[in-house]
Amino acid sequence: MTEPSTSRNPAADPAARGRTTIADGVVVKIAGMAAGEVDGVHALGGGLARTVGAVRDRVPGGRSSVTRGVKVEVGERQSAIDLELVVEYGLPIVDVAGAVRENVIAAVERMTGLEVVEVNIAVSDVHLPEDDDEESEGRVR
Repeated sequence: MTEPSTSRNPAADPAARGRTTIADGVVVKIAGMAAGEVDGVHALGGGLARTVGAVRDRVPGGRSSVTRGVKVEVGERQSAIDLELVVEYGLPIVDVAGAVRENVIAAVERMTGLEVVEVNIAVSDVHLPEDDDEESEGRVR
């Protein structure tokens, strides 16, 4: 007795029974979360994007900070990702960017099945320790 072969019957293959599409916003969120998980990444987005984003984050329905600084192009089988980062002072920027690139590629490919053809990273700022003190004190008392 022989086992039935699915290679001769394409209808037996579940992938042949429909189509899956993945929205750009899904890839944006996955990439943003993966980038934020890397040690040395202080924030996503540049100065103006972070300032506007901080206001949006306080407004109900505002765009989440995980998507700030992330842009993607998604095709049927491939995606390309652009990230804008703020890196912690004192860390090798090239190493942080490399770790971000690896983590983003791994997460997007594992979760979506899309091939990531490129991850472009722009480091727009370096976060200094004294920046936290200035933000917490405020200008007006």
